[in-house]
Parts: sequence; structure tokens; C-alpha cells
Amino acid sequence: MASFDVVSEVDLQEVNNAVDQANREIGTRYDFRGIEARFERIDDEVKLTAEADIQLDQMLDVLRSKLIKRSIDAGVMELRDPEHSGKLFHQSVMIRQGIDILLAKRIVKMIKGKKMKVQAAIQGEKVRVTGKKRDDLQKVIALLKESDIEIPLQYDNFRD
Repeated sequence: MASFDVVSEVDLQEVNNAVDQANREIGTRYDFRGIEARFERIDDEVKLTAEADIQLDQMLDVLRSKLIKRSIDAGVMELRDPEHSGKLFHQSVMIRQGIDILLAKRIVKMIKGKKMKVQAAIQGEKVRVTGKKRDDLQKVIALLKESDIEIPLQYDNFRD
């Protein structure tokens, strides 16, 4: 039986690199001279700090562009509301990893709804798809790529 896993993973080292590049760009930009603005990465979260709300928006654009240059889909970013404390504004950006249960159920239902000769099963934060023929598995991948799933998916652990 051939199988593969549908996962949603982000290389956190690449996120580190993108945050470092974004900090360097903010340090050299003319519109951020003399302003306290920085990016910090803590686990699966990137924290933006600036003196004005509009600067947070500009920093988000910089972070998004750096993530895209590092081959990380911007769809993994989950924005939190900006917070104001003292003279600084803070905003958290969560980096989503894994497939949550509701999305996994939706993926399994989508695969079963197409009446293909494959089985889909939820295994933690991934969905394992099993079938007799490799062609059927490739059809499932094509189906998932053209669907409107809000997070980027990867396909790994192929077995024949």
C-alpha cells in the first residue's frame, strides 16, 4: 500500500533568519531612524514593537516580504490585535504549525467526498492518505492543491 502524509510545517530556523533580516532592514531604513522598533522571536511567535501603530503595519510588510524570500508562505502568519503600553505599541504574529482537528476533519471529508480509492486518517497534527495506486495519491495531492485551504500544506513521507 502506498501512502503519504499531509502536514503543515514551518522551518523555525528560516523564521529566525527572516526576523534577523527584518531587524537589519528596519535598522537601516530612513523612516525608522531614531525610533525604537524591533522584531523578537519567542518560540512560535514573532513580537513586533514600535512607537506608532502605522509603523507596526510597515514592519508587518517587511516581515512578510522577508518570510516570502526565505520560502515561507505568508499564510502561516496569524496576526493578533496591537496592544498599547506606555509609549510603545506591540503586536504578536503567531506562526501556525500543524493541522488542527477541524481542518483535518475537513480534509478527510473532502477526500472521501471525491469517492477516490484511498483512505484518509487523522494522526495527530497530520493526515495520512493510503491507497493501492500511486496515481490515486497524486490525484489527492492535486485535489488538495486546488482546494481553498487557508494554511499551506506539504506532502511528505511517501511510501510505495
